[in-house]
Amino acid sequence: MSGDASVAPGRPVIRRARTADVRGIRALIAPLAERRVLVSKEAVTYFESLHEFRVAELDDRIVGCGALHVMWEDLAEIRTLAVAPELLGSGLGGRLLEELVQDAREIGVQRLFCLTFEIEFFTRHGFEAIEGQAVPMDVYAELLRSYDEGVAEFLDLERVKPNTLGNTRMLRTL
Repeated sequence: MSGDASVAPGRPVIRRARTADVRGIRALIAPLAERRVLVSKEAVTYFESLHEFRVAELDDRIVGCGALHVMWEDLAEIRTLAVAPELLGSGLGGRLLEELVQDAREIGVQRLFCLTFEIEFFTRHGFEAIEGQAVPMDVYAELLRSYDEGVAEFLDLERVKPNTLGNTRMLRTL
């Protein structure tokens, strides 16, 4: 996998994101944000977190993306996983997810969290719906210090309730 450039013609190449990809990532996310499937973010947020992203490129166009955001020593969140409408059902989302899983393993993360409407997709990839907190109280107390809205959603804090999209909290142990 790992963004192998020797893929068959017509098959998206998965690679680490570059600054020039931010426009394409935002274009891919925009219709999903309008439908409240994903959270809309400012361009600066994508640049600040660019190192977390992998993209799928086909014919010089970003057709998929996903990010791995480390939250704690053993925990990271899968964020902004999206595929162009014409490639839904092609396996591209699963390929992107598995690249992010591999990234998580390489840096020592043992658990992956996501907030999603795509419960069946994530279940097929080893995630399970969770209730309550996925971290011990001492870690919860440390995470409360984060300014990241995604961490606040993970902690299920009241202050983000108006911003949450009503999606399911899921976890996968690696």
